[in-house]
Amino acid sequence: MNQPLADKIRPSTLDEVVGQPHLVGPNGMIRKMLALGRTGNMIFFGPPGTGKTTVAKIVAAQSDMTLYQLNATTASLSDVKEVIASTDNVFGAGGVLLYLDEIQYFNRKQQQSLLSYMEDGRVTLIASTTENPYLYIYSSLLSRSSVFEFKPVAPEDCVPLLRRALQTLRDEFSREVGASDEVLLRIARRAGGDVRRAIGICENAYYVADGEITEETVAGLSPAVGGHFDRNDTVHYDLLSCLQKSIRGSDPDAAIFYLSKLLAGGDLLSPCRRLQVIASEDVGLAWPLAPVLTRACVESAKDLGLPEGAIPLATATLALATAPKSNSAIAAYEKALRDAQAGLGVSVPEPLSPPLFRGYKYPHDYPLHYVKQQYLPDDLSGKQYYTFGDNKTEQAAKAYYETIRSALSRDPSAEK
Repeated sequence: MNQPLADKIRPSTLDEVVGQPHLVGPNGMIRKMLALGRTGNMIFFGPPGTGKTTVAKIVAAQSDMTLYQLNATTASLSDVKEVIASTDNVFGAGGVLLYLDEIQYFNRKQQQSLLSYMEDGRVTLIASTTENPYLYIYSSLLSRSSVFEFKPVAPEDCVPLLRRALQTLRDEFSREVGASDEVLLRIARRAGGDVRRAIGICENAYYVADGEITEETVAGLSPAVGGHFDRNDTVHYDLLSCLQKSIRGSDPDAAIFYLSKLLAGGDLLSPCRRLQVIASEDVGLAWPLAPVLTRACVESAKDLGLPEGAIPLATATLALATAPKSNSAIAAYEKALRDAQAGLGVSVPEPLSPPLFRGYKYPHDYPLHYVKQQYLPDDLSGKQYYTFGDNKTEQAAKAYYETIRSALSRDPSAEK
């Protein structure tokens, strides 16, 4: 009675899996591999409830290998060694298929304990993770595996499965409860691409509904904003990246959407930090007051807290998204940094060298407060790091820059 409905209706064939057409559809990569009798080491990554465990079990069922299943959140190195020890009995007879869930929780030693057995075929590994595998799985393991990405399931793809879930409940409890396609679609959207969550919402709605599942029932059983969000995981950093790329691309609608996703997840500090980076990295010298405005909005948001703190952050986000853009400052810095890290410019020019500053010319003693003088070290003399952007503000600065230099060349008395 307590078995989750998602387990009761778990697909047993690839045809029953919802979503992931690029993997299990007619031309899906995993389907093609299985059709050829190929079961290699695989890494499945993607958000929860997208079919990683289901597909792994289907692959195992279609192979002739002995299946072991471990969860890295609870398994230890001794559990891994126990699986490895079992390969002595099956070597040459199909081998062992180990399904390792949440592999990101295994340390290097635990992961590397599998390597030699994966190489000679005694252990075939299917590992799943909700995190970016290139950050959490060691390269030696990745080099021996194919990596497959599972994507959030589209709400429309979930509706037929929710229909089947409802029918399963009716058959089990002999209680008729209906639901329109619109309500089932609303459930799927609330789940944010997580099929297991969608089934869970549907199951609970069935229990509490009075003959018909309504939108009010769904709203009472699920948060206003669904989706997979954890401020410490990859999805969180992906949202921050989307926020910055949208502002950089001058798309205010996308920018405000990603800000709302982050704030709906309860994270105030990360957007505050990222917006301050964007103000200098992507708007920069095209609007030098951008960091000032952004800082004021950030401090206001921190004082207010959520939900009111969203208002100044929305102001900063839209101001940055609609502002002219320039990355000339960060580009200049990165060029200079490469030379500094290469060991160039160790000795500064004598006029800039304390304590004598021999030969230094004080610019304010000259017309237009400028005098030609070498500031870069000798081995970098003449090197150009900064290129004026094509925005109005930097072009005005460029005009001034050129004016003081051309005036010097026309007026010999400018240089004393």
